[in-house]
Amino acid sequence: MKQSALKLFLSYAFVVALVLFGMGFIIIPLVMNDEKWIVLLVLLGGFIIFLIMIHQIIDRYIKPIHSAATVAEQLGKGKYHVRAYESYYGDVGNLGNALNVLARNLQEMTVQEKIQGNQLRTVIDNMESAVMLIDERGYVHLVNRKFLQLFSKSRKDYVGFLYYNVLEQKSIHRVVQEAFLYEKKVKNAFTIKMDIEKRYIEIVSAPIFNEYKALKGAVLVFHDITDLKRLEQTRKDFVANVSHELKTPITSIKGFAETLLDDDSSDVMIQEKFLKIIYKESDRLQALVHDLLELSKLEKEEMQLNYRQVQLTENIKQEIIPIIQHQADKKMIQFNVDLSEGLVIEGDLDRLKQIFINLLNNGINYTPKGGTVNFEVKEENTMIVIVVRDTGIGIPEDKLSRIFERFYRVDRDRSRNTGGTGLGLAIVKHIVEAHKGKIQVESKLDHGTTVTIELPKLKAVK
Repeated sequence: MKQSALKLFLSYAFVVALVLFGMGFIIIPLVMNDEKWIVLLVLLGGFIIFLIMIHQIIDRYIKPIHSAATVAEQLGKGKYHVRAYESYYGDVGNLGNALNVLARNLQEMTVQEKIQGNQLRTVIDNMESAVMLIDERGYVHLVNRKFLQLFSKSRKDYVGFLYYNVLEQKSIHRVVQEAFLYEKKVKNAFTIKMDIEKRYIEIVSAPIFNEYKALKGAVLVFHDITDLKRLEQTRKDFVANVSHELKTPITSIKGFAETLLDDDSSDVMIQEKFLKIIYKESDRLQALVHDLLELSKLEKEEMQLNYRQVQLTENIKQEIIPIIQHQADKKMIQFNVDLSEGLVIEGDLDRLKQIFINLLNNGINYTPKGGTVNFEVKEENTMIVIVVRDTGIGIPEDKLSRIFERFYRVDRDRSRNTGGTGLGLAIVKHIVEAHKGKIQVESKLDHGTTVTIELPKLKAVK
């Protein structure tokens, strides 16, 4: 701008000088010697006055107009940071000031748009549902992070392509077509195979309209409903399993009670045998109901653990080992204990006892005569590590992931013969998680099982 104004000033100065020089060239020969100096001084003064006037005109009018034209051109190109030359004279000054106000407003609007755009992208990218945006021709314009995680591809594999070329699921094609055809929200569902698991996906397609109610595209929202499907299946399994588990003892109790009522014989031995069976089945029924209530209590979020400092070593020696040793001796199983001295933990003593008794009972129950159960409790850094290792029947690898489910049994007939309710490991898992610990199971069919639990020595601060 400065170079342009200087060049213009020099151009006008040269023209004025040329005109005055011409005038002097014509006038000076016509005057006397003394008057020539007066003419030269007048011409010089006129030149200086013209230079001042040219400078003022350029500074007040030409320079602001040139600046305003340049700024208007830059604003048209989207460069809103430019500013016009500010003048304080007349309409030209008002023009420059108005352009600067316009530029500032446009720049602020651009900044706000960028902020809102970034906020919108952040919200969309952090949504728990997958999102895809397509235009009226079917080209993909946007996919969020959850969508890329769900379909395991990158953004460049979708954006700019037709949706039916990058998505192979026919259910998606049908939903989009119906949304475009009927111009209303459409739902459907499909499955995706990911490694070894299957994911259940619900898709919702909603048409997008502009202010003139013209269809401009559609937004597709994908909800992962796998957990809901699993929850529904778990509920069905739970009802079926509870019914099955309750049916057996109730049938036995009812059958033997009817037999006793209908039997006219006075054989005391038979009556005593039937009554023992009824008592045994009612005891099993009571244990099942007790475990169900325990599990229900543990699963409630409001369940409060009675935290206190527990002398773990002493409690295990006095209250756990004698019970398990008696069971092991009865079944002729070798029970080995490796218990570190002086172990202390902050926890709920009654719940911790449930962990030990459930795990050790499982080890004894599922280990055949002559087998071995090893029980180890030690301290590692800030954790108490509990290991129960047996040489029992083991668990197939493909069923390890389900052993913490309520009533799940690897072998129903053999498990029921052990007298368990099928809820022991589910209870253990909930107690461990309530203490902010971790549980891990390793097993090999017919070679035994190892259960490892890690519990923090100190109560976890929320």
